[in-house]
Amino acid sequence: MSDLSKIVIEAEEIINFLKKEMSLKEVYQKILFNQVIWHVAEERGITVTTAEIETEANRQRREQRLEKATDTLAWLTDQLVTPNDWEMKIRDRLLSQKLAQALFAQEVEQFFIHKRLEFEQVILYQIIVDSEKLAQEIYYQIEDNEISFYEAAHLYNIDAQRRQKCGYEGRIYRFSLQLNIAAIVFRTPPKHLIGPFKTEQGYHLLMVEEFLPAELTPEKYLEVLNNMFHNWLVKELDSLLNSSLPNYLLSQ
Repeated sequence: MSDLSKIVIEAEEIINFLKKEMSLKEVYQKILFNQVIWHVAEERGITVTTAEIETEANRQRREQRLEKATDTLAWLTDQLVTPNDWEMKIRDRLLSQKLAQALFAQEVEQFFIHKRLEFEQVILYQIIVDSEKLAQEIYYQIEDNEISFYEAAHLYNIDAQRRQKCGYEGRIYRFSLQLNIAAIVFRTPPKHLIGPFKTEQGYHLLMVEEFLPAELTPEKYLEVLNNMFHNWLVKELDSLLNSSLPNYLLSQ
């Protein structure tokens, strides 16, 4: 690949491109989020040490399989960033993680317990067709063991991807389903046919393969923590933008 770093692109060109791609607002928001994080972290005395940055850098090197310093420099050059840029990115990420922990680590478990039902999951299969009559016919064929749910999903689903996966929707959270549908799904035993019922997508037949109880795994802990932190950032920024901008934003 040619060396893109040799091509000069002015900052104004980058901004105009982001505007055309409707991406400028997203980038702008991320910059403001970062400024809020740095300001609040400074207020709370939260810092990132050189040793922590080095540990994270080594982890990323292993992930990228960069065994030598020259390999790392070549990778950074290919990404159009300097070692200092990379260090700042690592610092930003670690500072964000530390602030999230400081603000919400004690609240995650209580939040999870309070919302426990919403974190229940099902392994769900679904057939969607565009005709009520066809949905009823499929229902009776499955009930009479003339065809399996998976075969019917492969034959009749209006969505090509769902047909290829024999109706497999995946692991679905209770909160991802409409309330009335969730109520039916979570009280119907596995392998029992649900439906047909109508939505704006068409006529649905559902089948639960397995119920997955809510469990606060390390992955789920991080997901909840990051969601709480992101929601806090959005509210914090909205509050700042709806009032007079603080000096640390105006000075950037």
